[in-house]
Amino acid sequence: MISELVADEPLRRELTVRENHRLGILRGLLFLVLIFGLGRFCQGAEESPGVPEVPVKGKVTMVDIGAKECIPCKMMAPIMAELEKEYHESGRAAIFFIDVWKNKEQGRRFGIRSIPTQIFYDKEGNEVYRHEGFMEKKEIVARLVKLGVK
Repeated sequence: MISELVADEPLRRELTVRENHRLGILRGLLFLVLIFGLGRFCQGAEESPGVPEVPVKGKVTMVDIGAKECIPCKMMAPIMAELEKEYHESGRAAIFFIDVWKNKEQGRRFGIRSIPTQIFYDKEGNEVYRHEGFMEKKEIVARLVKLGVK
């Protein structure tokens, strides 16, 4: 410590007080970083509210990962709504949309490089196909059929 190198006693005490004050501030900052850092780390381990568990075990799953505000994603929205009605509600396949602008950790989880990205999983939960960009309904349906969805 610098205070140990100073011979003048009053100056040494003042430096010691300053050093202790700085150390206290540093300890407090370190504590906050640890608490908030661990909190974020632990949050990543849990599902975000409203984010589905993907893939669905025992079912062909298609997930469209994008954002409600991006233009190609907006073009995908009516297609996804139709697919959800035709396949998800009837139980033929699991069809999901995840907004990565609202759930940023999901982008990392799925290794997203651009949006929209469509990921297809077989019944065993293995990723079998990934497409980046807008995808037409007929292409999606063809992929689902190829995976055994009727």
